[in-house]
Amino acid sequence: MLLERVKAPLPKVLDRMGTLQAQYAPSMYIGLWTRMDGFERDQLDRALERRSVAQGTLMRSTIHLASKADYWPAAIGIRQGRREAWLKYGPRREYTAAQMSAQARKLRAALGDRTMSRKEIHELLGKDTVVTNGVNAWLDLVRVPPSGTWERRRADLYAAAEQWLGPAPEIDETEGKELLVRRYLGAFGPGTAAEIAHWAGLAPKSLGQAIERIKPRRFTAEDGAELLDLPRAPLPDAETPAPARFLPTWDATLLVHARRTQILPEEHRPKVFNTRTPQSVSTFLVDGRVAGAWRYEKGKVKTEPFGRLDAAARRELSEEADRLADLYA
Repeated sequence: MLLERVKAPLPKVLDRMGTLQAQYAPSMYIGLWTRMDGFERDQLDRALERRSVAQGTLMRSTIHLASKADYWPAAIGIRQGRREAWLKYGPRREYTAAQMSAQARKLRAALGDRTMSRKEIHELLGKDTVVTNGVNAWLDLVRVPPSGTWERRRADLYAAAEQWLGPAPEIDETEGKELLVRRYLGAFGPGTAAEIAHWAGLAPKSLGQAIERIKPRRFTAEDGAELLDLPRAPLPDAETPAPARFLPTWDATLLVHARRTQILPEEHRPKVFNTRTPQSVSTFLVDGRVAGAWRYEKGKVKTEPFGRLDAAARRELSEEADRLADLYA
């Protein structure tokens, strides 16, 4: 949807994107605005309030915005892998799965049908942030509005996913992983099995059965890697024009698992990701590739090109920047 904005229901757009990374609330709005025709901020606010979409800790144990339909399959597909990974590292090794399950039951009983703030959860479970940060691998939680929105950016109100979205469907882990494979390839494909696994936060070998179930198309990349894609997935012609687009921080097309998209030239990667900005800087695309950074300041979107842009590109970028400034107004 970076080649052409779409008019579609917001949940459907999220499904096509393979969910939307959402650590910083405004990034959700900008990521949707740059892909949806006529998007306005209150569209996402209404969708969150109506529970057709939800924010939860999902792939790579990071916050994602997902459609109601995709939330549970994604959560079920990654659940066991998340728990195993959590127990392996650093101070987490002091805890067992049984201990974390007990903490999750304690929190679920306290939550009931209401919401709790992050502070209340800390008070309930104790001051060890290792536990309070990790308990959501044993209890599916969603972040609920008005927290985690443009107006109230800190996502610190929680509800049990089964209460907020309804009970989990009766699907198994492989079915959840199959949906994840489909969503990854739909958003970023063609890609390797390792790239799909990196995005999901799972071991590559754990996806073998799910990959075979979709009967993927197979290609060989220039580097010899086997690439997978969805059956009958469109492959745009190399000469397809790509308009100027603005991307927010955390946009998943720039992350390591999506290197195959070639959206971010490797010479620019250190300018976008570094030790001070692991979440990435806000970037803009010219002709389908990252060509600079941007920031919103004093009512205007200001651009910082990484190189020389021709007059036509500057003009198109300026017009798009004005439209983005309107989103902030």
